[in-house]
Amino acid sequence: MRFGGRKVAKGQLEYLLEASEWPTVTVRVIPFTCEDFVEATYPLLYAGGVVPQLDTVQMDSPVGGVFITAAAQLKRYVGMLDTAERSSLSEWESAQLIHRIAREL
Repeated sequence: MRFGGRKVAKGQLEYLLEASEWPTVTVRVIPFTCEDFVEATYPLLYAGGVVPQLDTVQMDSPVGGVFITAAAQLKRYVGMLDTAERSSLSEWESAQLIHRIAREL
């Protein structure tokens, strides 16, 4: 989706390509043609670490952030993120797609 016109969209895509080179960033695209993944239409952060009991999902909503820590709910989000990863293009394929779209703008 484009917001702010072609110039803004191209700048955003170029920034994504730059960020994808950072050692702590992975950019993977789920193509619109993918039928295996139902899109999450809200920002979502899964914060996990070496102590699984501290894992948390943070979602933005119109009234503020929502934090989820219940194990059963976390398991569903892990499943959704696993499906997203399986459905996405590789890092290289994603970068190529982003580059091609930016070039077409």
